[in-house]
Amino acid sequence: MNASNEGHLARQLARLVEQVGTIIVGKRAQIVDAVACLLAGGHLLIEDVPGVGKTTLAHALAGSLGLDFRRVQFTADLMPSDLVGVSVFERSKEAFVFHPGPVFAQVLLADEINRAGPKTQSALLEAMEEQQVTVDNETRKLPQPFFVIATQNPSDQLGTYPLPESQLDRFLLRITLGYPDRASERALLAGEDRRRMTTRLEPVMKPAELVTAQQAVLKISASDALLDYLQSLIAATRDGRWFVDGLSPRAGIAVLRVARARALLAQRAYVAPDDIQAILPQAIAHRLAPVPGAGRGAIEQVRAMVEATPVP
Repeated sequence: MNASNEGHLARQLARLVEQVGTIIVGKRAQIVDAVACLLAGGHLLIEDVPGVGKTTLAHALAGSLGLDFRRVQFTADLMPSDLVGVSVFERSKEAFVFHPGPVFAQVLLADEINRAGPKTQSALLEAMEEQQVTVDNETRKLPQPFFVIATQNPSDQLGTYPLPESQLDRFLLRITLGYPDRASERALLAGEDRRRMTTRLEPVMKPAELVTAQQAVLKISASDALLDYLQSLIAATRDGRWFVDGLSPRAGIAVLRVARARALLAQRAYVAPDDIQAILPQAIAHRLAPVPGAGRGAIEQVRAMVEATPVP
């Protein structure tokens, strides 16, 4: 990619973050995380109480990127076939015809994913990991790019099923939006309905340009010193001081991938320690359980571990 193309891509990504920020007010850090997750080719889990903008963020991202968007409301009676599709016998053709489900979209919003049963949750697993689904012993590829944004209510709410560890591990990042600050909430109260605003969003990038940006992420360099630092952090998760079990190699690769994406958003051609530090709680806290008696949640434990690990 030449300098002109790099500059054009940087401007597009900056406009993307800015445009989504007009919808999700006062949450720039979370928007950057969501865009980095998409650029890294991962999937995003948003965990928070209802009504803070989780679904609106998904709409804003899809609209700003011109991607085919589908939303599925996960409920206790949602079946796997409701998600991936089903083959129906059509008399006129004297054959079974496959009717694709909503998973055949470029952006799939799995709303309140932990209100569905384990079978339906696991039906999403192959799609997220393999970018394909298998129905009636036939494998069907999903469209590209393919990005799952799942929302999850806190597990102490009624009617929720905890996501299994195997599926949590498939989410590159888990973020929380939280309540807006006073000024941002005033803008929401005084302004236009944000859902209505998303219907008028103009794409700032074409799907093919997004794929190009995802390929550019792979070219962001990581020095030996940076890799040493990342390995030190991974080793710290495994030494038994902070967490029950440590990070897997796949999780370490995921951290590096999303750190590269953050570097691209910062218009740098290399990963810096700041990129690792900024993304680490969102990238690994949902994969780890603090040691008994830690007295802190996983996110706070990750931050404490980062502070205790020297930067080379």
